[in-house]
Amino acid sequence: MEKNGSNIKTSTIYIQLLNEGTTVYRPALGEILGNGIYKILATENYDPEDEEWEFLPGSIVKCENKKLERGIFLVAVSKIEN
Repeated sequence: MEKNGSNIKTSTIYIQLLNEGTTVYRPALGEILGNGIYKILATENYDPEDEEWEFLPGSIVKCENKKLERGIFLVAVSKIEN
């Protein structure tokens, strides 16, 4: 868990990229809202023309620990309607 200058608690979460030909995940910061719920924050180099994220920056998502090729990571699994 990290804190930025405005006291927002964040954690690295992983967002699946779509239309990549294989399953690929992109790390991004998520603002911790509690109970496994995060608000996705845009990365510095976010480019919707280059990558199609399953959930867009600003989305509120449910995250779960998932076993991926290189270990267990916190992955966004569903969007929370607000």
